[in-house]
Amino acid sequence: MSTISLHAPVARTHAPVRLTTRGKLVLFAAALAAMFALAVAMGSTTAATSDAGAAVQTTEVTVQPGETLWQIAGAANPGGDQRETVDQIMKLNALESASGLQIGHKLAVPVYSE
Repeated sequence: MSTISLHAPVARTHAPVRLTTRGKLVLFAAALAAMFALAVAMGSTTAATSDAGAAVQTTEVTVQPGETLWQIAGAANPGGDQRETVDQIMKLNALESASGLQIGHKLAVPVYSE
């Protein structure tokens, strides 16, 4: 004798996930914490110390009419990397750009030994 099942298979449907206001706040706080942790992990690697940095020997150069920072860097370090020299001069003088020189402006320029 065979047994016949009278019950048809039941298809299970899942209701869409609905977040309450509290659930939304928890999700937002978790995302914010994850971003903060990522920012701390990937942040700046600069560390302040009490050790003094190496002193850079400099000379003072007065900007002449038509003179550019690149020309000053080339004259200061003729055999060196001019881009690096420009960068050092900009850092020494807290210049935001290489194009902001004024005639008569006095610049601290590193002294390079040949």
